[in-house]
Amino acid sequence: MQGPGIFIGCAGWSLPRDVQSAFAPDSSHLQRYASRFNGVEINSSFHRPHSRATYERWAEAVPPAFRFSVKLPRTITHDLRLLAADALLDDFFGQIDGLGQRLGCLLVQLPPSLEFQPAPAGGFFAALRQRHAGPVALEPRHASWFTPAVDAWLAQHRVARVLADPVRHEGGRLPGGWPDRIYLRLHGSPRMYYSSYEPQTLQALAKRIALAAAEGREVWCIFDNTAGNAAAQNGLDLRLALDQQLG
Repeated sequence: MQGPGIFIGCAGWSLPRDVQSAFAPDSSHLQRYASRFNGVEINSSFHRPHSRATYERWAEAVPPAFRFSVKLPRTITHDLRLLAADALLDDFFGQIDGLGQRLGCLLVQLPPSLEFQPAPAGGFFAALRQRHAGPVALEPRHASWFTPAVDAWLAQHRVARVLADPVRHEGGRLPGGWPDRIYLRLHGSPRMYYSSYEPQTLQALAKRIALAAAEGREVWCIFDNTAGNAAAQNGLDLRLALDQQLG
């Protein structure tokens, strides 16, 4: 059981051997993953493009309620730093349109050196919104993004600010931006990408997610502690804790 509007999953659908028995023995890794999780974050799109046919194949492999979050390419966010990205945005949307109704969210991760500046950021999100009316989550990493004024600015653009763990800046201890969507990226703590989360942490997280869902918010919780093979087990444990919260 999992409440509507709650998407729990991992960054990628690779399943470590020690948890594979918890998943259905389907024909592909993605189908096995989707037998227990209802959401996934595609990070490979950050590093390289995928064809529209590839996205179509992925969409066809999952149940109707399953959703993909897709990370924007680093050529847009890190190389161009959000400037003059129209052509690359067109290419990107031409690819991910293959997901159809299975596209759940776009993830925009910024480099740590990219400060908030209203003009270039506004131009970028205007261009993005011309092509995409659906959910967008932003993971900024420069301190200038973590202020009440910027949260209000993001809310005007209907962009949720990611709560990422470990927290880099005091203002990032809570999600921000568009209030109707919460996007959590759990990278592992204290050792990023490796550390597993303790049961008490997952129990507390389940309570927060259940409360947010009860308030009508859409919640994404993505485990990115994949280097130490902890993500899938943490995701399964969170699902169990959340089921207990939701009754």
